[in-house]
Amino acid sequence: MFRGLFDVQSRLQKIDANGDPLVILNRVVDWEMFRPDLEPLRARDRKNNAGRPAYDVVLLFKMLVLQSLYNLSDDRTEQQVLDRLSFHRFLGLAFGDPVPDAKTLWAFREVLHADDRARRLFDKFDAFLREHGFQARQGQIVDAAIVPVPKQRNSRGENQRIKDGEAAQVRAAWTPAKAAQKDTDARWTQKNGKSFFGYKHHDSVDVKHKLVRGYTVTPANTHDSNVFAELLRAC
Repeated sequence: MFRGLFDVQSRLQKIDANGDPLVILNRVVDWEMFRPDLEPLRARDRKNNAGRPAYDVVLLFKMLVLQSLYNLSDDRTEQQVLDRLSFHRFLGLAFGDPVPDAKTLWAFREVLHADDRARRLFDKFDAFLREHGFQARQGQIVDAAIVPVPKQRNSRGENQRIKDGEAAQVRAAWTPAKAAQKDTDARWTQKNGKSFFGYKHHDSVDVKHKLVRGYTVTPANTHDSNVFAELLRAC
Protein backbone atom coordinates (compact mmCIF):
# COMPACT_ATOMS: atom_id res chain seq x y z
CA MET A 1 0.00 0.00 0.00
CA PHE A 2 1.35 3.40 -1.00
CA ARG A 3 2.16 5.72 1.89
CA GLY A 4 1.86 9.46 1.38
CA LEU A 5 4.50 11.94 2.40
CA PHE A 6 2.18 13.49 4.99
CA ASP A 7 1.07 10.29 6.74
CA VAL A 8 3.42 10.88 9.68
CA GLN A 9 2.22 14.47 10.09
CA SER A 10 -1.37 13.28 9.99
CA ARG A 11 -0.66 10.72 12.70
CA LEU A 12 1.00 13.37 14.90
CA GLN A 13 -2.01 15.66 14.47
CA LYS A 14 -4.25 12.87 15.77
CA ILE A 15 -1.92 12.45 18.74
CA ASP A 16 -2.13 16.18 19.43
CA ALA A 17 -5.92 16.08 19.23
CA ASN A 18 -5.91 13.66 22.17
CA GLY A 19 -3.44 15.85 24.06
CA ASP A 20 0.31 15.30 24.09
CA PRO A 21 1.93 16.75 27.24
CA LEU A 22 5.36 16.45 25.62
CA VAL A 23 4.42 19.17 23.14
CA ILE A 24 3.64 21.52 26.03
CA LEU A 25 6.87 20.57 27.78
CA ASN A 26 8.90 21.35 24.67
CA ARG A 27 7.10 24.66 24.28
CA VAL A 28 7.65 25.96 27.81
CA VAL A 29 11.13 24.57 28.56
CA ASP A 30 14.26 26.02 26.98
CA TRP A 31 16.29 22.81 26.90
CA GLU A 32 19.39 24.63 25.69
CA MET A 33 19.74 26.25 29.11
CA PHE A 34 21.00 22.88 30.37
CA ARG A 35 23.75 22.59 27.76
CA PRO A 36 26.43 24.58 29.68
CA ASP A 37 26.07 22.11 32.57
CA LEU A 38 26.03 19.05 30.31
CA GLU A 39 28.80 19.78 27.79
CA PRO A 40 31.65 19.40 30.32
CA LEU A 41 30.53 15.78 30.72
CA ARG A 42 31.08 15.17 27.02
CA ALA A 43 34.54 16.74 27.10
CA ARG A 44 35.51 14.61 30.10
CA ASP A 45 34.07 11.41 28.62
CA ARG A 46 35.51 11.81 25.13
CA LYS A 47 39.08 10.49 25.07
CA ASN A 48 39.69 11.05 21.32
CA ASN A 49 37.87 11.83 18.09
CA ALA A 50 37.98 8.29 16.71
CA GLY A 51 34.82 6.28 16.15
CA ARG A 52 31.19 7.35 15.82
CA PRO A 53 30.37 10.92 16.89
CA ALA A 54 29.04 11.14 20.43
CA TYR A 55 25.32 11.64 21.03
CA ASP A 56 24.17 15.15 21.85
CA VAL A 57 24.12 15.69 25.61
CA VAL A 58 20.76 17.52 25.56
CA LEU A 59 19.23 14.59 23.64
CA LEU A 60 20.46 12.19 26.34
CA PHE A 61 19.17 14.46 29.09
CA LYS A 62 15.73 14.62 27.47
CA MET A 63 15.70 10.81 27.26
CA LEU A 64 16.24 10.73 31.02
CA VAL A 65 13.30 13.10 31.40
CA LEU A 66 11.14 10.71 29.36
CA GLN A 67 12.36 7.82 31.50
CA SER A 68 11.32 9.64 34.66
CA LEU A 69 7.96 10.83 33.34
CA TYR A 70 6.89 7.37 32.17
CA ASN A 71 8.66 5.22 34.79
CA LEU A 72 10.71 3.29 32.21
CA SER A 73 13.78 1.12 32.58
CA ASP A 74 16.78 1.83 30.33
CA ASP A 75 15.80 -0.98 27.95
CA ARG A 76 12.18 0.15 27.78
CA THR A 77 13.23 3.76 27.21
CA GLU A 78 15.29 2.72 24.19
CA GLN A 79 12.42 0.60 22.86
CA GLN A 80 9.81 3.29 23.36
CA VAL A 81 11.93 5.98 21.69
CA LEU A 82 12.36 3.67 18.70
CA ASP A 83 8.63 2.93 18.59
CA ARG A 84 6.69 6.08 19.53
CA LEU A 85 6.22 9.03 17.21
CA SER A 86 5.52 11.40 20.08
CA PHE A 87 8.86 10.48 21.71
CA HIS A 88 10.66 10.97 18.39
CA ARG A 89 9.17 14.44 18.05
CA PHE A 90 9.93 15.39 21.66
CA LEU A 91 13.58 14.47 21.15
CA GLY A 92 13.82 16.15 17.74
CA LEU A 93 14.76 12.90 15.99
CA ALA A 94 14.10 12.02 12.36
CA PHE A 95 13.38 8.42 11.37
CA GLY A 96 16.88 7.90 10.03
CA ASP A 97 18.63 9.26 13.12
CA PRO A 98 20.38 6.78 15.45
CA VAL A 99 18.81 6.31 18.88
CA PRO A 100 21.03 5.95 21.98
CA ASP A 101 20.84 2.43 23.35
CA ALA A 102 20.12 1.36 26.93
CA LYS A 103 23.80 1.02 27.84
CA THR A 104 24.58 4.54 26.61
CA LEU A 105 21.68 5.93 28.64
CA TRP A 106 22.83 4.06 31.76
CA ALA A 107 26.40 5.33 31.38
CA PHE A 108 25.22 8.92 30.91
CA ARG A 109 23.04 8.76 34.04
CA GLU A 110 25.94 7.35 36.05
CA VAL A 111 28.16 10.26 35.00
CA LEU A 112 25.42 12.72 35.97
CA HIS A 113 25.12 11.24 39.44
CA ALA A 114 28.87 10.97 39.99
CA ASP A 115 29.27 14.60 41.09
CA ASP A 116 25.60 15.30 42.00
CA ARG A 117 25.16 17.12 38.70
CA ALA A 118 21.73 15.51 38.28
CA ARG A 119 20.50 17.27 41.43
CA ARG A 120 21.78 20.64 40.21
CA LEU A 121 20.09 20.17 36.84
CA PHE A 122 16.86 19.21 38.54
CA ASP A 123 17.01 22.31 40.77
CA LYS A 124 17.60 24.45 37.68
CA PHE A 125 14.61 22.85 35.96
CA ASP A 126 12.44 23.42 39.04
CA ALA A 127 13.52 27.07 39.30
CA PHE A 128 12.67 27.59 35.63
CA LEU A 129 9.15 26.22 36.17
CA ARG A 130 8.62 28.43 39.20
CA GLU A 131 9.75 31.51 37.28
CA HIS A 132 7.14 30.71 34.61
CA GLY A 133 4.27 30.36 37.04
CA PHE A 134 4.19 26.60 37.64
CA GLN A 135 3.70 26.21 41.38
CA ALA A 136 2.73 23.22 43.49
CA ARG A 137 -0.50 24.18 45.27
CA GLN A 138 -2.67 21.07 45.42
CA GLY A 139 -0.69 18.67 47.62
CA GLN A 140 1.86 16.02 46.79
CA ILE A 141 1.87 12.40 45.67
CA VAL A 142 4.96 10.45 46.73
CA ASP A 143 5.70 7.39 44.60
CA ALA A 144 8.63 5.20 43.65
CA ALA A 145 9.63 3.21 40.58
CA ILE A 146 12.24 0.47 40.27
CA VAL A 147 14.90 1.11 37.62
CA PRO A 148 16.54 -2.22 36.68
CA VAL A 149 20.19 -2.33 35.66
CA PRO A 150 22.24 -5.20 34.16
CA LYS A 151 22.64 -8.05 36.64
CA GLN A 152 26.07 -8.53 38.14
CA ARG A 153 28.05 -11.72 37.64
CA ASN A 154 29.88 -11.67 40.95
CA SER A 155 31.05 -14.66 42.92
CA ARG A 156 29.14 -15.64 46.04
CA GLY A 157 31.99 -14.36 48.18
CA GLU A 158 32.07 -11.00 46.39
CA ASN A 159 28.33 -10.56 46.83
CA GLN A 160 28.57 -11.27 50.53
CA ARG A 161 31.40 -8.78 51.01
CA ILE A 162 29.43 -6.12 49.11
CA LYS A 163 26.40 -6.74 51.37
CA ASP A 164 28.70 -6.43 54.39
CA GLY A 165 29.76 -2.95 53.31
CA GLU A 166 33.09 -3.89 51.71
CA ALA A 167 32.22 -2.73 48.19
CA ALA A 168 35.28 -0.48 47.98
CA GLN A 169 37.65 -3.32 48.87
CA VAL A 170 35.98 -5.69 46.39
CA ARG A 171 36.17 -3.05 43.64
CA ALA A 172 39.84 -2.38 44.34
CA ALA A 173 40.68 -6.00 43.52
CA TRP A 174 39.08 -5.86 40.07
CA THR A 175 40.93 -5.02 36.88
CA PRO A 176 39.91 -1.70 35.23
CA ALA A 177 38.08 -3.61 32.47
CA LYS A 178 36.09 -5.66 34.98
CA ALA A 179 35.31 -2.66 37.19
CA ALA A 180 33.88 -0.75 34.21
CA GLN A 181 31.18 -3.41 33.84
CA LYS A 182 30.21 -3.56 37.53
CA ASP A 183 27.66 -1.72 39.63
CA THR A 184 28.26 -2.20 43.35
CA ASP A 185 25.65 0.34 44.49
CA ALA A 186 22.59 -1.40 43.01
CA ARG A 187 20.69 -3.92 45.14
CA TRP A 188 18.15 -6.73 44.78
CA THR A 189 14.52 -6.31 45.78
CA GLN A 190 11.18 -8.03 45.19
CA LYS A 191 7.95 -6.59 43.82
CA ASN A 192 4.80 -8.58 43.10
CA GLY A 193 6.72 -11.80 43.60
CA LYS A 194 9.43 -10.91 41.06
CA SER A 195 13.08 -10.11 41.79
CA PHE A 196 14.72 -6.94 40.44
CA PHE A 197 18.31 -5.70 40.57
CA GLY A 198 18.88 -1.96 40.37
CA TYR A 199 17.76 1.29 41.93
CA LYS A 200 14.57 2.94 43.11
CA HIS A 201 13.58 6.38 41.82
CA HIS A 202 11.44 8.21 44.40
CA ASP A 203 9.34 11.16 43.17
CA SER A 204 7.14 13.76 44.82
CA VAL A 205 4.58 14.91 42.26
CA ASP A 206 2.22 17.88 42.43
CA VAL A 207 -1.36 16.56 42.46
CA LYS A 208 -2.79 19.25 40.16
CA HIS A 209 -0.06 19.85 37.58
CA LYS A 210 1.64 16.41 37.73
CA LEU A 211 5.01 18.15 37.88
CA VAL A 212 7.84 16.46 39.76
CA ARG A 213 8.73 18.71 42.72
CA GLY A 214 11.39 16.53 44.34
CA TYR A 215 13.20 13.27 43.79
CA THR A 216 15.92 11.04 45.11
CA VAL A 217 17.56 7.80 43.92
CA THR A 218 18.37 4.92 46.26
CA PRO A 219 19.35 1.26 45.96
CA ALA A 220 16.29 -0.82 45.06
CA ASN A 221 16.05 -2.42 48.51
CA THR A 222 15.46 0.93 50.27
CA HIS A 223 11.98 1.14 51.77
CA ASP A 224 9.88 4.07 50.51
CA SER A 225 9.27 5.33 54.06
CA ASN A 226 13.00 6.01 54.51
CA VAL A 227 12.93 8.92 52.04
CA PHE A 228 9.38 10.20 52.62
CA ALA A 229 10.34 13.08 54.91
CA GLU A 230 13.27 14.08 52.68
CA LEU A 231 11.01 14.35 49.62
CA LEU A 232 8.43 16.48 51.41
CA ARG A 233 11.10 18.85 52.73
CA ALA A 234 12.47 19.24 49.18
CA CYS A 235 9.10 20.63 48.06
